[in-house]
Amino acid sequence: MGRITVAVLVGLWVIPISIIVNRIVPHPYMDEIFHIPQAQEYCRANFRSWDPMITTPPGLYYLSLAHVASLFPGMYCVQAASSFSHVCSTAILRSVNGVLAVICSVLVYEIITHLRPTLDERKATLYAVVLALYPLHWFFTFLYYTDVASLTVVLAMYLACLKKKYLFSALFGALSVVVRQTNIIWMLFVACTGVIDITLAHQRDNKKADDFDESIRKSGQPSPNISITGESKLRKRKFGTGVETDNDSTPSRSVSSTAHMSGLLDEFQTLLLTSWHLKWELLSSFCPFFIVLVAFAAFVRWNGSVVLGAKEAHAVSPHFAQIMYFSLVAALAMAPWHFSSGQAADMFWSFWKNQPLSFFQGFMALTGGFLSVHFFSIAHPYLLADNRHYPFYLWRKVINAHWSMKKGSKEDLGAGIFLASAVALIPAPLIEFRYYTIPFFLLMLHSHTNNARSWLLIGIVYIAINAFTMMMFLYRPFHWEHEPGIQRFIW
Repeated sequence: MGRITVAVLVGLWVIPISIIVNRIVPHPYMDEIFHIPQAQEYCRANFRSWDPMITTPPGLYYLSLAHVASLFPGMYCVQAASSFSHVCSTAILRSVNGVLAVICSVLVYEIITHLRPTLDERKATLYAVVLALYPLHWFFTFLYYTDVASLTVVLAMYLACLKKKYLFSALFGALSVVVRQTNIIWMLFVACTGVIDITLAHQRDNKKADDFDESIRKSGQPSPNISITGESKLRKRKFGTGVETDNDSTPSRSVSSTAHMSGLLDEFQTLLLTSWHLKWELLSSFCPFFIVLVAFAAFVRWNGSVVLGAKEAHAVSPHFAQIMYFSLVAALAMAPWHFSSGQAADMFWSFWKNQPLSFFQGFMALTGGFLSVHFFSIAHPYLLADNRHYPFYLWRKVINAHWSMKKGSKEDLGAGIFLASAVALIPAPLIEFRYYTIPFFLLMLHSHTNNARSWLLIGIVYIAINAFTMMMFLYRPFHWEHEPGIQRFIW
């Protein structure tokens, strides 16, 4: 019932706002001047035509063809369109993202309920609806861009992997790469989560067998011949306790940074050993992901670049400040979580109890931030120069959001999300906030904040931002003037 509620609620704003946008802005806007004519060429079955300014593969156009094909019989019967190509109007093509936005919200709901099965259905519905209002996702729901399609397919891939349907997950991964090339990073992230999930499940089974064997020995009964490997010696925090089970374990003691790092390295080593023991099972399950990866590598070699068109303007270059810009956007988008009185007090006492370490971490973060911005930042022509100085204060907050995830379970993927975000964002030369949507959604899906009031407040803030953005878009009209190497606002 929850998924239906989510779909209805999202549809209640997608349909009327789409009608308003298409009435006031009937012509292609910004990058739509490239995507819409290209999609219309595909509607004419002219698949050899390609605009050299388009950088992404034609995945969105194939999805659009399926959408148009579903509408054409009805429109032909009511004489609203005389041919298939006539259905491919700007409004119909934009409606592809409207449909995908509804599907995306349902996928978000499904992922939330899968990751948190004990969560109340009303809260899961609220969380899914709030995420559907995320401004950078919400605005492009009404335009013909690749962002909504990219997010939807990536979430479908992730959900299939969570449900252990690895073949379907790999197929969605292939589709996600056809929609946008950088989704190969998120496909690898999803595959890694699947590998970790299988490995931890095997370790839990070994631990249960170890515990069963120990209970039989204590009861004085003969011990069954159960082979217990070193995999069951994974630190017990993975299973909810803080004590080792093997006979050589030492008494519990205060956790120092060195001991914690040593424990993480031990866990990583154990994870690798277990994966090696399960190599044939993992190979059979994740072979489709490997095939997609090999195909992508072959494409890059053949194409000479990751992007299809406009290669000079999208050359891969190190842009380390990107991760800080993403931190700024994510921290501001989650602001109600960071500025509650309880969290402010916890942060203060954390810094106060560890003053030398806290000051050292702050100094290193500031130093790395200034160096990254000074040497590796590439200014976007439409952003104020002052924007590059904002992220440092909020950098630690997003890291804390990663650390706040539930420990000791398959949801403990903060490091993986952070690394995947870095790999996906740092090579991008330009600052495009819409590229932050996928990592932001994954961050929100894995942040275990149960305060419904904070989620409701975030939703209200998103609605206010969306209303302001849409009003400016609709009633302060401008168009983009395209010249060779120049793109600028004309009010």
